[in-house]
Amino acid sequence: MPKMKSHSGTKKRVKVTGSGKLMHRQANLGHLNAHKSSKRLRRLKGNTEMAGSDLKQAKALLAGHPGR
Repeated sequence: MPKMKSHSGTKKRVKVTGSGKLMHRQANLGHLNAHKSSKRLRRLKGNTEMAGSDLKQAKALLAGHPGR
């Protein structure tokens, strides 16, 4: 039986914390930032915990990765 592979794109975008939470970069900061307020840009910076509605799918995509 072949090994189960984890999703390469998800590996690059999601970090698993020691307690098992999934952290990811927030959306809406990639481009077209000139017209967004400084307050909004500051709020979007950094990583945030993944929403519960996305956890099941993300964990399934990482299932083949050891330690995740």
